[in-house]
Amino acid sequence: MLDQLEKLYTNACNEIETATSAPALQDWESRYIGRNGEIKVLLRSVGQLPAEQRAAFGKRANEIRDELTALHSRREELIRQRELAHSFESGEIDVTLPGRPTPMGGIHPANQTLREITEIWADMGFQVFRTREVEDDETNFELLNIPQHHPARDMWDTFHTTTPGVILRTHTSPGQIHAMRHFAPGPIRVILPGMCYRYEQISTRKEIQFNQVEGLAVGTNIRLSDLKGTMTSFLHRMLGEDKKVRFRSSYFPFTEPSMEVDVECIICGGQGCSVCKYSGWLEVAGCGMVHPVVLRNGGYDPATHSGFAFGMGPERITMLKHDIKDIRYFWGNDLRFLEQF
Repeated sequence: MLDQLEKLYTNACNEIETATSAPALQDWESRYIGRNGEIKVLLRSVGQLPAEQRAAFGKRANEIRDELTALHSRREELIRQRELAHSFESGEIDVTLPGRPTPMGGIHPANQTLREITEIWADMGFQVFRTREVEDDETNFELLNIPQHHPARDMWDTFHTTTPGVILRTHTSPGQIHAMRHFAPGPIRVILPGMCYRYEQISTRKEIQFNQVEGLAVGTNIRLSDLKGTMTSFLHRMLGEDKKVRFRSSYFPFTEPSMEVDVECIICGGQGCSVCKYSGWLEVAGCGMVHPVVLRNGGYDPATHSGFAFGMGPERITMLKHDIKDIRYFWGNDLRFLEQF
């Protein structure tokens, strides 16, 4: 039985040299020095030996077990070092390779349209004038000829703050007051882009936040024909020289007279489709001559000065240009939509 033990020791020493991976070494350990390994089996059978041989056999078996355990530890460390070196080699960075291109973000489609609008108006002599988004009720409504309890206030569903009289602006029109008081009594040609907020039911056509571009021109000899010619010129540059433009009478408290501006449907070319509700026309802006009350509140004398104002939405124009059916796409942060632009 002692000879069997020595043979087992020799086989174990030879086989461990062929264990070149952690799983192979685990198999070797289980076979020889594990709980049910061959060394343990022989030790459990020591009672079958004559009494005078048991001590020598047990001593040698324990020596072999300790030697194989130490051999296993050294082999385990060697395999670990080899695998670590291999991982370093396989993951080595070749600094001579060209770098990977960094994905670049794009400009939001609404901002693309806003930049185009701004560029066109700048070419026409209008400068950008920024105003605040948190506004007071007086500037947002009363100075624009919309006093308290006026039914026209129903046109603007307002977000109120916890401070009485402080609201989120419902349109960019209060910027007219800020601009007039800044430039009065001189002439004005400005556009006022910015975010507006309205407490409305979100749908495919309406959002609670949206961009607007307000425009204002004030001087001593500005007429309705100037407004119509200016708006027509802008829309031809924005949507195409071949597009027909029409003006419809409308109502805004801060302009008189007031008009809606329509352009020939971009999608169907005026033939009628679901986008234009089969009318052949698309509404793109509201405009009018500045109301005398608003001029006076801005610091101008209506007897000597006149002006026109207009307002349009970049999201609305973007939807028309690209046949986008749902305004909620602009705020959904869906890359499948945004990456198309």
